[in-house]
Order: sequence, then structure tokens, then C-alpha cells
Amino acid sequence: MPKYTNDSIKRLMKAISLIETQEECEALFDDLCTIKEIQNMAQRLDAAILLSEGVSYQEISKQTGASTTTISRVSRCYNYGDEGYKNIIRKLREEDAA
Repeated sequence: MPKYTNDSIKRLMKAISLIETQEECEALFDDLCTIKEIQNMAQRLDAAILLSEGVSYQEISKQTGASTTTISRVSRCYNYGDEGYKNIIRKLREEDAA
């Protein structure tokens, strides 16, 4: 887990953890981020999902429009990071199965 030393970043992470509904989440991110920033985050999550399914970099790039550099970074975080991608992908799959 990253050690955030900046109080502003800690506050942001705390605020996100307090979100209770998809509507609250959409409202916060709509206010907080540009559409491009949201699209970039969504693209990285899509790449992580496809990586978890064993899809090749070239196919991920084709499906998502992400560069191979972006996919490589997502792969590094997915494989060696703090399990953030893995945890959220597992939760998404559990919710889809319910």
C-alpha cells in the first residue's frame, strides 16, 4: 500500500472511500475530473481486465485504444503493484455473477 504523506492526497483517498452509491461516485468524479481523465482511468481499468484474461498487448491496444506503453504500465501495476487492480476486478466479477 502506498504511503501517502501529503494530507491533500490522504483526504482525497478518504473521500473516495466514503462513496456509497454509483450516483455519488459519478457526481464526485464529474466534478473532480475532466472527461478525458475519466476516460483515461476507464481505459487503464479495461486494459487491466483484459490483461487478467490473458489478452495480448496488441489486442488490448486494438480493443481499448491504449498505447503499448500504457498497457505495459498497467501490466506492471497489475503484476507487481499493491493489488488494487486485482481486488477491484475480483469485486466487479463477483458483482456481475450475483
